[in-house]
Amino acid sequence: MKIHLRQIPADGLHLEGEEDCLLADLEQEDVRCAGSLQYKIDIGLSTGALWANGTLVQLVELRCVACLESFVHNIEVNSFAMHEELHGPETFDLTPFMREDLLLNLPPYPHCDRDGGRVCKATPLPVGETAADAQTKTQPDWSALDKLKLRK
Repeated sequence: MKIHLRQIPADGLHLEGEEDCLLADLEQEDVRCAGSLQYKIDIGLSTGALWANGTLVQLVELRCVACLESFVHNIEVNSFAMHEELHGPETFDLTPFMREDLLLNLPPYPHCDRDGGRVCKATPLPVGETAADAQTKTQPDWSALDKLKLRK
């Protein structure tokens, strides 16, 4: 995403939209884009530098390291931030900074049951338990915390 520096007003610029996936070259690493990159970014200039902050969301298809099945994972970068000195060009490319934050938020060992939405086929089930039983056990149980009394 290239930014034209002369188009940034003194009070900053807010950009929202979609871009092509920045991780398309990772298909050999079992990472495939499952949608476009969605962004909400504020950009501004300050004393010879460009700053940007906002959120990035990218849907990717990953391969589970346990069962080797593909699953969709949502990479969310809720605190994208960068600050870079300017050295004279009229445009500045945010793409490498955005790509780096997406890569840093990829899980190093992706598991299909990471979010609790499914049970990995490679996970051994206790004797007499079905996959449906295991699915209900992965749901968070907050009932014990609801009973907690913090005031005397």
